[in-house]
Amino acid sequence: MKIGIYAVGRLKAGPEKELASRYLDRFAKAGPQCGLEFTRSVELNESRAGNADTRKREEAQELSRQIPDGALIVVLDERGKAFDSAEFAKFVGDAADNGQRDMAFVIGGADGIDPELRDRARLVLNLGKLTWPHQLVRILIAEQLYRAVTILTGHPYHRV
Repeated sequence: MKIGIYAVGRLKAGPEKELASRYLDRFAKAGPQCGLEFTRSVELNESRAGNADTRKREEAQELSRQIPDGALIVVLDERGKAFDSAEFAKFVGDAADNGQRDMAFVIGGADGIDPELRDRARLVLNLGKLTWPHQLVRILIAEQLYRAVTILTGHPYHRV
């Protein structure tokens, strides 16, 4: 299954980008063992519209253009469902085992995700009750993707 991260906003050069890249590289190297392939990270510019609803709608339209047709969409949102790492790994592994071709992890802009795109998601996932800056969300999801692969392959990285 091909996995991509689709985000509003750009990571600037620095420790956040380096750390996200490190985990995505690890995932890209380890993922094929269990049928997972990291294919792309898409960063979109934030909308410059005058109000939040219009910004969210414009950002969602651009995200939707980038996400492959038929992809299983996972929206990262503080109002979503919380998984532990084993549950997350099972979700990803089950999707791959059931023949899902693409999975898209979507990170909205500062105003959040447009309701229409959120409604298209198979899963709305939160990464805890705290609110995280979008730069850290990319690191967190990159690390959890790598951790999911290690759980699925029995690698000792994940310790319970």
